[in-house]
Amino acid sequence: MTGKQLSGTTLTLGAALAVLGTALGPATPLAAQEHAEMAEMMHSVEYLGGRSNSPFSEAVRVGNVLYLAGKLGTVPGEGLVEGGIIPETQQTMRNIGDALERYGSSLDQVVKCTVFLADIADFRDMSRTYMEFFPNHRPARSALAVGGLVLDARVEIECIATVGLPGGGDGDGGS
Repeated sequence: MTGKQLSGTTLTLGAALAVLGTALGPATPLAAQEHAEMAEMMHSVEYLGGRSNSPFSEAVRVGNVLYLAGKLGTVPGEGLVEGGIIPETQQTMRNIGDALERYGSSLDQVVKCTVFLADIADFRDMSRTYMEFFPNHRPARSALAVGGLVLDARVEIECIATVGLPGGGDGDGGS
């Protein structure tokens, strides 16, 4: 690209950015106030469900995004469910759904999950069971095998979900 071509490209890009900035910037005092409130909300951080004896929070909310700590297939007061990867995945997903609802979200608003497996041979059964909990959409997902999990669990799943967004959970997206 020659210097003349580059300067023309820069000018065109600069003009486009100026127009875009004008189009996106607040045009009225009310719009400016809404813009400021949105910016403040997006920068607010809430640490949720932390216990004094725990080194982490159950969830962290940043604006309209909820980051949920990893969940295991435990039943409160009883420990890890028995029966292998399928019942453990089912209970893990129920625990995730319960936690999401506590903080104003739901499985329908999950956008990303990370699955940790104690044995990658469990992947197929975990995946089939996991999919039953997302009948309307398929969040982005990563899955990996790890050296071991707390309580000798076979699966741990962490999620990212939206909270309070218009149209959240309508189920018309994803494949």
